[in-house]
Amino acid sequence: MPQKATNEQKQAVQEQFGKNAEHYVQSPSHAQGDDLALLKDWIEPQPQWIVLDIATGGGHVARTLAPHVQQVVATDLTRPMLEAASRANQRAGTKNILYVQADAEQLPFLDESFEAVTCRIAAHHFPQPEQFIREVSRVLRPGGRFLFIDNVVPADPELADFINRIEKMRDRSHGRCLSVEQWQQLFAANRLQVLRQRDRKKRFDFPAWVRRTSEGPQQEAAVEQFILEAKEQWQAYLEVKVENQRVLTHQLDEWMAICQKKGNDQHGDEV
Repeated sequence: MPQKATNEQKQAVQEQFGKNAEHYVQSPSHAQGDDLALLKDWIEPQPQWIVLDIATGGGHVARTLAPHVQQVVATDLTRPMLEAASRANQRAGTKNILYVQADAEQLPFLDESFEAVTCRIAAHHFPQPEQFIREVSRVLRPGGRFLFIDNVVPADPELADFINRIEKMRDRSHGRCLSVEQWQQLFAANRLQVLRQRDRKKRFDFPAWVRRTSEGPQQEAAVEQFILEAKEQWQAYLEVKVENQRVLTHQLDEWMAICQKKGNDQHGDEV
């Protein structure tokens, strides 16, 4: 992506999350979900670990892991988002979280600084996912764990473009959802071996979902009309429920994976 477009995308992210910071702290799709309950079991955190939570958003992952590790470093591109997360975590009595404003694609940390890295429901906002994964691998210690959760699209490019178009119409800070296969390729290219993974469908109340990021009724109506005019098979994939020409609910795909960073032995071979 050209640098100008990258900068514009990141500015859109800061504006969108800055003005809606408290909404993301309370958002059911971010604050709830059985993936939060699975985090500890999948990562297997240790008391001496220092963990990095990239694009912490409302601080839900940081708050979940903090009682089980020495420290969580929570980063976000948007300062008001970090402030909202800090307030929520303080209300919960969580004290061992350090907040750092940082770009996921240019992390301000030394190589191999963390025993674990997490990123939940955020990577579709990153303009350069390949750079994000390179940074994850760089700051993660050999043998360390990377827990990744994000919305994904099918491998079919037409259907993937359709879903990304809906997301972009609804939220101008949206970058691009990748397919599972595309993420797996990026992981493999950066010494991140997938140990465990799962797919799930997330169902949304459409009016509430589109309203959370819209700038007004006109934008909401445009997103709804775009879905109503879509091919039947595309609507079927999203399991769109329509009543009286109004979209009531739809669903999106989410992928969760736990990876381990491969190390090098003294001869330079991967182990």
